[in-house]
Amino acid sequence: MNSSQDLQLLGRGFYWQEIHAGQRFRTFRRTVTESDLVNFISATGMLEAIFIDADYEHGAMRGRPVPAALTSGLIEGLLFQTMVQGTGLALLEFSMKTHGPVVVNDAIYGIVEVDEVKPTSKNNRAVVTSHVDVLNQRDERVLSYTAKRLLAGRPE
Repeated sequence: MNSSQDLQLLGRGFYWQEIHAGQRFRTFRRTVTESDLVNFISATGMLEAIFIDADYEHGAMRGRPVPAALTSGLIEGLLFQTMVQGTGLALLEFSMKTHGPVVVNDAIYGIVEVDEVKPTSKNNRAVVTSHVDVLNQRDERVLSYTAKRLLAGRPE
């Protein structure tokens, strides 16, 4: 019988040596639920009327809007489970721009493009800069952000 160390690990993210500038990835889609909204605003204290009152008058916007921070957090969750699982060491920078509303029952997904992979001078690590576009079920861009992460390298 083989030891568990001899088995290939499923679900590991990328070591920095396995990605390069220009690479693109797409996440799975994920539907934003009422529970997502309620749990997020309760945990963060974002108890603004537009998020807590289902009948709040918010002009021509359809549906129940969700905070942009929730939208980015859901996409980051998909990336944590795939691209950076076990290899992500730190989120160093994050800048975000909203392009349109996301409402409960929208299905969102992310398109990731690696902009730069810059190895550090020690500890077999690299700073990886990526641009992420978040789209809804109609393929409309609703959010975009840039993230700089510190990623681990292959074990030596």
